[in-house]
Amino acid sequence: MKPALVVLAAGASSRLGRCKALVRLGGATVLERLLAAGACLDAQPPLVVTGADHEAIERAAPAGCRVVHNPRWGEGRSTGLLLAHLMLPERSLCVAPVDVPLVPPELFAALARKWEGLGAPSWGWLAPRLERPGHPGHGRHGHPVVLGPGLLSRLQSMAPSASLRELRPRAQPLASLACGEVAILDDLDSPRDLELLALRLAPP
Repeated sequence: MKPALVVLAAGASSRLGRCKALVRLGGATVLERLLAAGACLDAQPPLVVTGADHEAIERAAPAGCRVVHNPRWGEGRSTGLLLAHLMLPERSLCVAPVDVPLVPPELFAALARKWEGLGAPSWGWLAPRLERPGHPGHGRHGHPVVLGPGLLSRLQSMAPSASLRELRPRAQPLASLACGEVAILDDLDSPRDLELLALRLAPP
């Protein structure tokens, strides 16, 4: 079974100055781009976890996705992921933060194939790894990340402020997918980040 798509869109976007999920890049909002790119995953409606901008995102969200408010969003990103797990307790989740908006459909599909090839392990972790010798991000892992339901259940015993990386030592297996896609390392955080992402989408 393919993992279910979860888009994390709960932050306050204080540095950017407006809701990240709804900024436009290349003719579509960040949320629309991620939902379209991840459409190759499980047929179950994708889950969008919101926080500070729940009402705006709920109004603008495309048809066919489930928008759920995380009342604990200010305590840490892991609370949104825990909420998604509690809503889909038996499912592997492909977690796509709105901070990483340019990941292409091909990478989502490759992650799904790799996950299925691993046997969709309940305690597994799968992340893309940039393989671009000479690039400053060569060898780094990025997003989206696929996690099994057993591993996700450990969030219940972790502090809300804990980093998702704290699950990595508990993963069995801890797997990666080599790729050349620099978008896995993006971090949409500031107006300058948005400008640079828009430049990458601009026609030559």
